[in-house]
Amino acid sequence: MPMKPLEFDRRYGELDVVVAAFAGQEPDSPETDTAPPALQAYLQHTWRTRPWALSVAEQQLREYARNPPGRLRLRLGEFYSVPDLGLSESRTQSWLSEMADHIKRSVESGDVPRPTAPQTHGEWHARFGELGQFLGGWFSQDMPDEFADHDAAVRDYAESVDPQLTARLVGEIYELLALGLEGQDYAIGVGELGMEVEPPAPFSVEAWLQTVAEYLATARPDYGK
Repeated sequence: MPMKPLEFDRRYGELDVVVAAFAGQEPDSPETDTAPPALQAYLQHTWRTRPWALSVAEQQLREYARNPPGRLRLRLGEFYSVPDLGLSESRTQSWLSEMADHIKRSVESGDVPRPTAPQTHGEWHARFGELGQFLGGWFSQDMPDEFADHDAAVRDYAESVDPQLTARLVGEIYELLALGLEGQDYAIGVGELGMEVEPPAPFSVEAWLQTVAEYLATARPDYGK
């Protein structure tokens, strides 16, 4: 019988968040005493948004490493299946313990990773969730078939989405612009967040995002004119 969502979250919810941070990433760091980049990304975002979850993650990782699902739980389906990290089963258990150790050291020492631009796909979406919804939902490769142009897509978003989410999007755009990235890095960032079309000429990615934020913040009917 599948595990109910509340019970799953109690046992494995934060463990799942940690493991998901490694999607497409190397699970190990070349330096054994240094947390892998994906875990550093998790620590940076979680310290900033949900510091209380770090102790939960440490506990769930360590408990799973000590007590992997036995035959009964496997048969009943009431367990968390760790995604394939490219590690053997035995190595996965020790790896979970090592990640728990890194989290414990970060909490006990108060060692918070310095704020940087997102380094992984998961970190981009964790940090810029509404921007990912906006770019992936309105500016996928199907955008030219669905809207007359970029301006029409932005107006459709503004008319379709709750104003509170629009306000969140504006804040995330300004947070992204405040990173002061190079132009190519902005292009990589919006690509990670789901944008599959180029910004309208003659705008760069950052200039177009600035224009979008200004329009959404003021709801000017003459956007793009």
